Formats: sequence, structure tokens, C-alpha cells
Amino acid sequence: MIVRRTCREEILAKLTAKIAREEPVFIASAGSGLVAQLLESAGADCINTFPGARLRANGMGTMSMLWPILDSNKQTLDYTEQDILPAITGDAFICACVNANDPLRDMISLIERLKAMGVFSISNIGPSISYVDKDSQLFKVLNKSGITFAHEVEMLKVAKEMGMVTIGLAFDEEDSRALLEGAAPDVFCFHAGTTKGGRRGYDSGETIEETAQRTEEVNQMARGIVPEVILIAHGAAMETPEEAQYILDNTTCHGIWTGSSTERLPIEKAVYAAAKQFADLRRR
Repeated sequence: MIVRRTCREEILAKLTAKIAREEPVFIASAGSGLVAQLLESAGADCINTFPGARLRANGMGTMSMLWPILDSNKQTLDYTEQDILPAITGDAFICACVNANDPLRDMISLIERLKAMGVFSISNIGPSISYVDKDSQLFKVLNKSGITFAHEVEMLKVAKEMGMVTIGLAFDEEDSRALLEGAAPDVFCFHAGTTKGGRRGYDSGETIEETAQRTEEVNQMARGIVPEVILIAHGAAMETPEEAQYILDNTTCHGIWTGSSTERLPIEKAVYAAAKQFADLRRR
């Protein structure tokens, strides 16, 4: 297979042209080559790879990537190179979500490897320290051990200087401000929370109206820091296309980022329904 190469300038030109046409930018996660093919065919602009997506493809919840049973960066590098890149045409670009707090890996070397593979976009969510509640003992211990959000910000800053399109994610206003001021990412996504629904989703009880309101509050702050930043919504109550439409109608986001909504949930429903029909067959 020969994977079509792209570059930072081409990616940003595509995104800005789409925004100028008032068409939403569409980022979607893929844990397998088949899902990546389908996402690209459906019109996704960006296919996102990260260990949580791969584990979702294996029937586990996204947050299982936080359990220290795997090398998250190795998972992302391996399956991006072996499963995702050969499966797509290159109409969609790939964003690799990496663990910037990997104590055994130099981030510059990791970025260079991604570029050599043909990946020219990177994010800080694979996984992020932000998944851990700040008021928890675990968060304090991790920070004391050198696992910090500041490393994620620095990774994005360096990646942008190295010619990558950077997609920054943050879970609250404090981290959003730190990321925007420190890294000035090309794309910023306020991560509203784990997507609800299905067998492994988590429903916090938040309504789509509340998700939209929290997202827009951060959007306004983001524009004040990086006026040209592309703003994307993700997570929490945004599970269905109708809820995503509500976000687009009631925030100033330029687009959406789906994970479970276009990967785990459709697979759960479609495969179960088809298999149940076969399982219910009887000899006549």
C-alpha cells in the first residue's frame, strides 16, 4: 500500500474552505480500518486515532485506556500505521492522539515518526491527565510524579513548530485557558465529558442544553485568546445527530467531534440486530 501524503498547509486550507462555505467540520474516531473506511466514505474530514478507540473496538469502554495495562503510544502508533493508514484513500486526514506524559518516550522522536508515517496532525488526548478529577488524591499523586497537563501543552506547542496541525482538547475552563495561551492550537475542542449511550457509555445526567451552554462559554474565552482558532464540540449529551445539530444551532462551534456516536454505538446496534436475526432462525 502507498498512503497519500498531505501537509499542514493542505489540511488547514481544506478546513478553512469548509468553514467559509458554512459547512461543519467533522472529526471522528476510528478503532479499526473498516470503521475508518466508512467514516471517510461518509464525509469525515479527520479520522482520529487513539488507544481508547482501539479498546472500544474490542468491546471495552474508552476509559479503560487509563488502566496501566498497555503502552498507549505504542497502541496508537501501531494501529494507526497497520490498520488505519492502509485502509483509507487520504481524502480524510489522520490526527493521532498521543500521551504527552509518556515517561519512556521523547515527544520530538514520536512526532517525527508520525510524520514519517504520513500523519501530520496530533492531539493531546491519548490519554490526558484531564480525565482524572482534579480534587482526587490520584490527580495530586500523578502531578507530584511529573504527570502534568503542562506537558500536554508543551507537546502541542512543539508539534506546531514542527509543522503539525494541532488539535487541543481540554475538559474545563482552567485547562482550556492554559492550553490556548501556551500552545495556540489550530483546532480547539472543549471535551464536555464521556459520551452517554450504549453498553459502555456514561450518562452524567446533563442535558444537551447544558452541554451546549458549557461549550459556548469556553468558546467565547477561546476566541479572546486565539481569535482564528477552529472550534469543535465533543462529548457528554451530544450522542445523536439531532443532538449534534442542536450544538451547531446553539453554539459558535465550527464543527463536531464524534467518538462512540459513530463507532461503538452503531456497531453495537447493527451487529447485535443482524446476529440476533440469524440466532433466532429455526429448522423447519
